[in-house]
Amino acid sequence: MSTAPDLGGLRGPGIITGEAHEARELFVRHARRDGRSVALLRAVDYGDSCVVEAEVWPAISQTGESMQPGPYTFADAHKATAFVTEAVETLMLLGCDVQAQ
Repeated sequence: MSTAPDLGGLRGPGIITGEAHEARELFVRHARRDGRSVALLRAVDYGDSCVVEAEVWPAISQTGESMQPGPYTFADAHKATAFVTEAVETLMLLGCDVQAQ
């Protein structure tokens, strides 16, 4: 359960608690192009691994609904951060405005 607000299909920033562990959200990045949401990336540190959740709004979507590829699991926060950094740089090269949330 998250103690934070909902961001589309992803939970907002906060501490996530579960039966076997407590997780710490590292960051959320929201990419927009021409004022339209393109992607939302969220990294959560579980101590023994780090997970990046993604929500993507395809430009060709007829319904405007998002897709949730992944989640992407990494051995540690450093590797997850490198993955998100590369994704953010690519989104920026494609003309997106990316902001921390």
